[in-house]
Amino acid sequence: MTKRILVLIATIALGPIGAVAQVGAIDPNRPSRSQDHEQEQEKKQRYTCPMHREIVRAEPGQCPKCGMTLVPIKENGKRPMPKSEHTTHQHMSHDANGMAMPDHEHPPSHSSGAAGEMKMQSSVNVADPMNRESSGTSWIPDSSPMYGRMFMFGDDMLMLHGAIFPRYTNVTTRRGDDRIDAPNWIMAMYSHPFSDTTQIGGRLMMSLDPLTEGGRGYPLLLQSGESWHDQPLHDRQHPHDLFDELSFSLSQKLTDDLSGYLYFGYPGEPAIGPPTFMHRPSAMDDPDAPIGHHWQDSTHVTFGVATAGVQWRNLKVEGSVFTGREPDEHRYDFDRPRFDSFSGRISWNPTPDLALQVSHAYIESPEGLEPDVNRHRTTASLIYNRALGPDSNWATSLVWGQNDDTHEGKTESVLIETNYQRERDTVYARWERVEKSGHELVLAPGDLNEIFPVNAVSIGYVRDLSHGNNIDIGLGGQFTIDVWPEELDRYYGSGPGYGFQVFLRIRPSRHDHSGMQMEKPSHSMPK
Repeated sequence: MTKRILVLIATIALGPIGAVAQVGAIDPNRPSRSQDHEQEQEKKQRYTCPMHREIVRAEPGQCPKCGMTLVPIKENGKRPMPKSEHTTHQHMSHDANGMAMPDHEHPPSHSSGAAGEMKMQSSVNVADPMNRESSGTSWIPDSSPMYGRMFMFGDDMLMLHGAIFPRYTNVTTRRGDDRIDAPNWIMAMYSHPFSDTTQIGGRLMMSLDPLTEGGRGYPLLLQSGESWHDQPLHDRQHPHDLFDELSFSLSQKLTDDLSGYLYFGYPGEPAIGPPTFMHRPSAMDDPDAPIGHHWQDSTHVTFGVATAGVQWRNLKVEGSVFTGREPDEHRYDFDRPRFDSFSGRISWNPTPDLALQVSHAYIESPEGLEPDVNRHRTTASLIYNRALGPDSNWATSLVWGQNDDTHEGKTESVLIETNYQRERDTVYARWERVEKSGHELVLAPGDLNEIFPVNAVSIGYVRDLSHGNNIDIGLGGQFTIDVWPEELDRYYGSGPGYGFQVFLRIRPSRHDHSGMQMEKPSHSMPK
């Protein structure tokens, strides 16, 4: 009996201890099965770029191509899509790669691709990303920065951008001049999608050059082209017309890789040459036009253009019929369309950082003062752009152009320009060599038929006083050296010639990708 009582007492005493031991064997900090599943999912979580869906990483970070913040891929393997929220008037910022960045947390749905890749389309071709779009139907690299303000009206897009350069410029030599002026332009681009594969677009570009520059334009040594008071302009850049582009386009995506479009402009830009200088990322901070402008991209204001293009992936073939005559001296009106000239261009963007083109045009009677002179123009260009970070970019262009004029023969031009921007600071440079006739430079009768190689080198710097606050206001300076052969000393004085300018550069801001708000993933992200 005593033995049974002792066993019972021992059982009662050791029971709680055993229970405590069992409870202690369950670690209170040990994750549950559901927690294990979440942690396993976090380890398997992958991240991608909304613009470049081929970029997939195991950890969050930035896209190596465009610097955009990577977003999580959902469990079903699809990229996260923004919440669809269509409003009557939705205000958006425009980022470095042409992406729309809403000022609230719900971006509008404007996407394409089976994987839900978010992309804003070009207003010219629904198959192109907007950051590829440049002047007319020309291309720049997909990685190029864009500066502008974007508004969404449901599925309709409106983007505004432009620039103005209030400045003082001084050019030495006998043919130089000094003045206060303000080269400028403003542009609106609009698109309306009928479906995921069909879109119409429209563009309007204007300039107040007729007011700020006057009929003679601004001083630019060794420049040539167009006229004032029935006299050819020389050593000055002509003003642009009040209306520089008024165009609309219709595009159709036929398959995932094949698309086509029609473009009409009055005025507009035919398929010839590289993007116009003010629309190239390598020239956006330079207030001056190139002195080879009329060998390369002078047809950007043409009163009467019709272009048709076919595109397969990143290769495009297009052709235009257009008016050969350059704008007349009356900068406020619309010139008579003629459709007497034609051109063809092949463009290829082999990588997001590179844009190539070759083109040829027959231009009927381009100069009003010489109606019997016709021109064959051939151009080739290479534009390289590299996004070095969220607020850093480097762009470089190489452009070659050749004119073959009646009675004058072939003359050539070559241009190299570069632009390096890092946050508030920008350094840019341009070198040109152009073969110009005595006729182009308006020399004495004895030298009219001679060809003179001339050179111009410019270097400039801009420091943004306001940066990334909807508008960028930069204070800049530029120094230019012009070199010519000794035969021109009698006109220009002993070379080389010098010029300088001090200016403000005012334009819409470029916005960082990090301002983009994406839909939150269904499971927690690692912190």
